[in-house]
Amino acid sequence: MNRRPVLRLGCASLLIAPLAALLLLFPPHQPLPATGPHAVATACYTYADESRVEQYFDTGAKRKVNVAFWYPQVAPRGETFPLVVFSHGGLGTETSNESLFLELASHGYVVASIGHPTHALWTRGEDGCITFVSWEYFGELQREDAKTDKRQSYRYYQKWMATRTDDINFVIDTILAKVAGGAGGVYALVDGARVGVMGHSLGGSAALAMPRQRGDIDAAIALEAPFLYDIIGVEEGEFVWLDAAYPAPVLNIYSDSSWSHLAEWPQYARNHELLASASPTAVSLHLPGAGHFSLTDLALASPLLTRLLEGGSPRLDREGYLRAVNQACLEFFDRYLKDGTDSSARISTYATESTP
Repeated sequence: MNRRPVLRLGCASLLIAPLAALLLLFPPHQPLPATGPHAVATACYTYADESRVEQYFDTGAKRKVNVAFWYPQVAPRGETFPLVVFSHGGLGTETSNESLFLELASHGYVVASIGHPTHALWTRGEDGCITFVSWEYFGELQREDAKTDKRQSYRYYQKWMATRTDDINFVIDTILAKVAGGAGGVYALVDGARVGVMGHSLGGSAALAMPRQRGDIDAAIALEAPFLYDIIGVEEGEFVWLDAAYPAPVLNIYSDSSWSHLAEWPQYARNHELLASASPTAVSLHLPGAGHFSLTDLALASPLLTRLLEGGSPRLDREGYLRAVNQACLEFFDRYLKDGTDSSARISTYATESTP
């Protein structure tokens, strides 16, 4: 018997099986169509930060940060738009919320989404080089448990927030410097006097830190994220929190994954406090019917994986859920980055629909 065809068939099967699994987990998909009046263009750049070295490498290489832009393709001569900077989740990518980026850009925003090297599942630079997630960082994410070891969690939070906030500050400063220097392309469309930040999960925590660190942030949005930067220590087995009012308008959006746990998860204590806040600029919004990853385009890219991660099917269709997320973010930024007024009442209504 000639075994070569059998061996070839066996080798082919070994290749086909993982490819089939990938197709099953990640079938072809498209982001949600944007609803705004602007056609959307994209661009990708890599910024090199000469002041920092890569945290998880021993090579001494300088830190490089990848940034993907979504922005209005055509604008009236001289018109500029607010800048919104996004930070992805713990193992996300710079395209994790592409539907949201498209929606914002189509309504007159320049969105800059950061691919945090070694924190992103993967990110590709301008030179085509791909940086995958650091296994050291991946292990930290798996080990962190604020209920059993707050001191270790605090050390991780400080480390992660330093990486993320340094990246965000560097990106914002680089963009604003290019705007001030008269750079063309996407930079010519940026209004450096109107800046918002947002992020999902760990990226949301980093976005929430930005108004604490700089005075030019006009609004912040966190998609299911704790105020990790506001934790300043651990005493007698409990987190110590920064005692200062939040300095910018903030929208916190929660799915069913966290909403009923805000009072019991230690790292979410500040989020829970804000539920009782009388400040009209601190909005807590529960969007029921789905879980943590449904706040991102993973719900479109891999419905099966999203269902597995969230422990079941959503009560609402995934596209409809994402539209609700995107609409809430657009209305909030319109209010604080474009001086809109009508959207605030709608957001406040959403925020009072549920209580944890």
